[in-house]
Amino acid sequence: MPQPFHLLIVEDEAPLREVIAEQLADRGFVVEQAGTGEEALERLSAFAYDILIADLHLPGIDGSTVVEQAVALYPDLIGIIVTGYGTVKTAVEAIKRGAADFITKPFQFESLMHVLNSALEQRRLKSENAYLRSQLEERYRFEGIVGRSVVMRDLFHLLETVAGTSSTILITGETGTGKELVARAIHHNSPRRSQRFVALNCSAIPETLLEAELFGHVRGAFTGAVANRAGKLEQANRGTLFLDEVGTMSTALQMKLLRVLQEREFERVGDSHVVHVDVRVIAATNSDLARMVAEGRFREDLFYRLNVIPIHLPALRDRKEDIPLLVQHFLQKYATNGTLPGDGPVKTLTVSQGAMRKLMAYGWPGNVRQLENALERAVALSGGRSQIETPDLPPEIQNAGEPSAAQGLALPLGGVDFAEFIHKIERDLIIQSLERTGGNKGQAARLLNLKRTTLVEKLKRFREES
Repeated sequence: MPQPFHLLIVEDEAPLREVIAEQLADRGFVVEQAGTGEEALERLSAFAYDILIADLHLPGIDGSTVVEQAVALYPDLIGIIVTGYGTVKTAVEAIKRGAADFITKPFQFESLMHVLNSALEQRRLKSENAYLRSQLEERYRFEGIVGRSVVMRDLFHLLETVAGTSSTILITGETGTGKELVARAIHHNSPRRSQRFVALNCSAIPETLLEAELFGHVRGAFTGAVANRAGKLEQANRGTLFLDEVGTMSTALQMKLLRVLQEREFERVGDSHVVHVDVRVIAATNSDLARMVAEGRFREDLFYRLNVIPIHLPALRDRKEDIPLLVQHFLQKYATNGTLPGDGPVKTLTVSQGAMRKLMAYGWPGNVRQLENALERAVALSGGRSQIETPDLPPEIQNAGEPSAAQGLALPLGGVDFAEFIHKIERDLIIQSLERTGGNKGQAARLLNLKRTTLVEKLKRFREES
């Protein structure tokens, strides 16, 4: 049985919007409504609609801008502009900005259905070209790191700021969030870019060998040391040393690393000769080092030496609005140069909106790395088709329940105190935004699409009520 099309209608005239929505629902569409462009973009950031119908003249963000941003996010989405000003200029401008078609007010419902059906048929016949409208814009990337969410834009700004310094950096985040990718981006945008970037995973090497791997050794220092060998620190001289999973280091090794950060010198294993280095250290961990310090499992002085510039990478589940861009990025990576099975060279690949909804519904415990692996698998299984479908995805993602487009709340049998209930939701969202941004009111306000002064006033009111 074919899946119904998910449709978002954006119209500030509520009576007209509701009538159209009801008629579309009667035709089998799953319909959601928005009264402003801002509300529409918020819904689009969390859900992959098939069709967007937007009035051209909206308060705030206009319909053309909504369509343009929606198509940039979802290349397969069909955008229809509704306007009371049915000029050729209006039509051309709307289509230039990504709309599939437009319709003028007043219109008969059957005329709207004709426009919709024509656009759906056009999408079916020309799906291979849809991807061309959604080339990734460079402003959403930083050396291969992809994102357009507020947290990622703030991250890009921070990376651009710190890349030119020589300060030690501590990158934190869950496994798969791209800590080494960020470290490499910092190095390649720094004055040290012409020198080596050397990576060492501290958890992948036995403790007995980690010291020699880091500091090097001289011949005869231990069994198997048949020659002098430079360690990672020497190899990274004048460049950057990336220490991944630094929290797994032993206390003794932590003391020696602390000396390197303080004095910029060390001794090879089995040698008394002091080696001086000029190296920038970028450390990374998925552990809570502050808690490890409190528990006595990590040296406090080393923690502060490493944590000069902290950078936290958000989990993918906390920036799901970036998933469509990441999907496009990885499809471009794995579906170029004729690498797909099948006859002839590979053409552009897209992801069906049904598959995109599954990708956005999944929790991604393995973060961006897991998403990349899932898409590499999907490309391999697509068999030369021009579109990735839900069956091409791993089973655990196929089985992910699609979120409600409205993420509605269940009404208790006894009802609620509406004002109090909304007040509690508002308070909880503000608390979450402050926790996510480490108490930064400006960033928290941007997450909530509020003015900073508005957020401060609400916080003041909450304190007075406490």
